[in-house]
Amino acid sequence: MQVYKAPLRDMRFVLHELHGSAELTALEGQGELSADLIDDVLEQAANFTETVLLPLNASGDLEGCHYENGVVRTPQGFRQAYDAFREAGWNAAASDPAYGGQGLPASVYKLVEEMICSSNLSFGLYPGLTHGAYLALRSHGSQELKDAWLPKMVEGRWSGTMCLTEPHCGTDLGLLRTRAIPQGDGSYSITGSKIFISAGEHDLTENIVHLVLARLPDAPKGVKGISLFLVPKFQQDADGNPGPRNGVSCSGIEHKMGIKASATCQINFDAAKGWLIGEPHKGMRAMFTMMNSERVSVGTQGLGVAEAAYQAAVAYARERLQGRSLAGAKYPDRPADPIIVHPDVRRMLMTARAYTEGCRALCGWVARALDEHELSPDQQVRTAAEDRVALMTPIVKALFTDLGFEVANLAVQTYGGHGYIREHGVEQYVRDARIAQIYEGTNGVQALDLVGRKMSSNFGRPLRSFFHPVLAFIDANLEDEALADFIGPLAKSFGTLQQATAHIAANGLRDPEEAGAAATDYLRLFGLVALGYMWARMAKIAVGKRETAGADAAFYEAKLVTARFYMERLLPQTGALWSAIRSGKASTMALGEDRF
Repeated sequence: MQVYKAPLRDMRFVLHELHGSAELTALEGQGELSADLIDDVLEQAANFTETVLLPLNASGDLEGCHYENGVVRTPQGFRQAYDAFREAGWNAAASDPAYGGQGLPASVYKLVEEMICSSNLSFGLYPGLTHGAYLALRSHGSQELKDAWLPKMVEGRWSGTMCLTEPHCGTDLGLLRTRAIPQGDGSYSITGSKIFISAGEHDLTENIVHLVLARLPDAPKGVKGISLFLVPKFQQDADGNPGPRNGVSCSGIEHKMGIKASATCQINFDAAKGWLIGEPHKGMRAMFTMMNSERVSVGTQGLGVAEAAYQAAVAYARERLQGRSLAGAKYPDRPADPIIVHPDVRRMLMTARAYTEGCRALCGWVARALDEHELSPDQQVRTAAEDRVALMTPIVKALFTDLGFEVANLAVQTYGGHGYIREHGVEQYVRDARIAQIYEGTNGVQALDLVGRKMSSNFGRPLRSFFHPVLAFIDANLEDEALADFIGPLAKSFGTLQQATAHIAANGLRDPEEAGAAATDYLRLFGLVALGYMWARMAKIAVGKRETAGADAAFYEAKLVTARFYMERLLPQTGALWSAIRSGKASTMALGEDRF
């Protein structure tokens, strides 16, 4: 049986104490936001996810989606849960009030999103993709399109998708063949096939709004010839309600190893009516608004699964009796001690805890930058925030999903043989987490984006958005003896990151394959240092509060213990990663293609 309780105390710590929720009130439209209001939103989200979504997670995985004659039905209970989700206003929570949204900042909604992913990742994909489509349309669509389609998407009566991949091309979108023919009335006729379309067909909403990449007749070759179109399942009638069926059909759903309650569809467009979003041949720029949003959301999926898996592992380790403590029986009145007394089990639990809480803190830092970029009245602040988001997006996507998968595997290992069977539910977390390392750009592609684009962008300006605050924090706290166990390891690993950055920049200019061979190790190194920065900051807060915290003293003490574990047992991986980076491409590229 799966267990989950939203980690509200830690979420409040990240939002209020680590990143300062009071500063959110200075952002446009957030003047009425208060700590009490934020806490109320989080508590309501916790109640909904724990009582409505969690009970459907295992059953949805077991039943999966059903496909018959072009119709997709979600598992039992999903439609009722979605109606309740929509009626409670969760679809609209983080959207613009101009289109019926509540305007909740990303700093808060990312925590809600985490809870959704922890309790039922498959369910979360439906509203999550709609929000990404909303962002792309709001940012690049004409006012006429926005007025016609966004209100019902925000309300959740209509959902959204992104249609990129085709049977013959995945990451290389320059190869796509879907065609868009102008019709003379401002619309276009869209014809082509797309695969791996999450939430492409389902029974949760009245209409589905597809954002489709396609080529115009005069399109240049490659990615410079791609345009973006809004193509609905149903056209609108005169009253703005679903009208005639469009030329959009689902020819099948994928049978997957995980997220089985999320419909992954093959979608065909047969002279479907659509409308251009943004400029002709500039579709990738518009689609990247959605893709980058989804990449941070996919990172949050990794975090959400990690939290659920960690909680399951802790619950089992406390209950499962096996052997005696190496230091002598801890529970002599029982036939055996619970496995939580054993060092190797503790290693797994502490690793899961340190990664999960560290990712939550880092996600909060990136979410704050999302809010500042969107809402700050200061152009300089917006620019700095944009740099931070651009730099950290591939790291959040790849690192969080890698660690989410690792933590899910640690949970199975904690359970032993019972983890490998369906009954306890943790094997589902492994299967569900695995896709997050693949979709929205594989993690290898994220690493290439980091070293190939983000490092050199604007003469290295995005790098400074991370390097400068870390260096300032180290300098400001280097002489604080109470923080020596945290600042020293952070400073050492940060120096390693600086060396690795310079090494890749120099060698990558000479030979792009050198950068490519180092990319995945570099992203992992960068991400571990970023987590170290968060843990050092959290440790500083805990040191300052544990003596006067009263009932919360145990919380801050646990923060310090976990921070120390991270610095001593996990952050040292940066040394091995630096060694691998320095070794260069030779052994990676030496073997002939015909020898594999």
